[in-house]
Amino acid sequence: MIDFFNTRIAFEGKSDADLKRAEFLFRAMASSSLVKAGRFFSNLASNLHIPIGWALRPTIYKHFVGGENLEDTRHAIDNLGRRGVMAVLDYSAEGGSSEADIETTYQETIRSLEFARTNPYVSHGVFKPSGVGPAEILKKYCRKLPLTVEEEERFRSFRHRFMTLCRMAHEYGIRLLIDAEHVAYQDIVDELTIEAMTLYNKERAIVFATLQMYRHDRMSLLQRIHEASLKHGFIPGIKFVRGAYMEEERMLAHQGGYPDPICVDKAATDRNYDEGVRFTLERLAHFEVFIGTHNEHSCQMATKLIGELGIAPDDKRIFFAQLYGMSDNLSFNLSNAGYNVSKYLPYAPVDKVLPYLMRRAEENTAIQGQTSRELHLIRTEIERRKSTKGGA
Repeated sequence: MIDFFNTRIAFEGKSDADLKRAEFLFRAMASSSLVKAGRFFSNLASNLHIPIGWALRPTIYKHFVGGENLEDTRHAIDNLGRRGVMAVLDYSAEGGSSEADIETTYQETIRSLEFARTNPYVSHGVFKPSGVGPAEILKKYCRKLPLTVEEEERFRSFRHRFMTLCRMAHEYGIRLLIDAEHVAYQDIVDELTIEAMTLYNKERAIVFATLQMYRHDRMSLLQRIHEASLKHGFIPGIKFVRGAYMEEERMLAHQGGYPDPICVDKAATDRNYDEGVRFTLERLAHFEVFIGTHNEHSCQMATKLIGELGIAPDDKRIFFAQLYGMSDNLSFNLSNAGYNVSKYLPYAPVDKVLPYLMRRAEENTAIQGQTSRELHLIRTEIERRKSTKGGA
């Protein structure tokens, strides 16, 4: 069993100053009122075009983001690589939904794949479908509502961008994670992802579907993908996450008068998540798996099962992953035990990545125990270093 509370391994790459800064940051995020105030003032600054990058760069931005552009990420990628952890380059800018905004995101995603092609420490590329297509049109398409001529053209452009990124990943030999979306337009994402896997995953998994396991219907989708892969001869790539839009999805289901798509409670979500991971690991001849989790139990369950099945810890078909700036106790202890690990490494200019940063702060405040766990680990390592120096 891996000791995920080995803080020496977890924070080996951080200086004393880094730990103090992280302690300050997570202590601030432990205050829900402070996080809400931060959201209010960041929105105000954004609406009034007031620059606040000077305040964010040395604090929350530095902790959770790899840099403003691809070149900036090299330092973070190299630091991770030296400690046996790889990176997933995630262009996390969140702008408008105009064709100009979408084209900017599309071109940057292409550049990230080209960058990944030449960097041995980058394990996967990634893109968010709503970043390369207008969400409102995707919603209409999934609801089978008639599209205008202009909307049909924009939908075709979205489909072209989606499939082009998958084709480029195949040509470059880069595994590509396709992020999950809201229930309202996840169906078209699933449809195109399976189409792309059928085309490009013949010899190995290149295209990866993301399954948000807080949805109670994702096991049936996983089984459907498995059946399709056996029928059409491809290797599915499956990325597991718990999910990102729970409260919003429940509210939309209530407003729209359709069944709640979310598992009844966290325990049910945890069971669903672990069942999905078990399903794929037990059929690893037919899958590649990306286990995205900040949950210690899920990591222990997966590593135990990998051992029981006689699978090598460093089998290239299996990756664990956590977000950059979070759960270093999982990432670096898994890597130290010989498993393949990646960090989701966001990059974007400060003003463009602000919504992402606010979500990180809010999630850490909302997730039961996440901030207190991070704080406990950081403080444990600070005290360990003090005692070690004192003993010397």
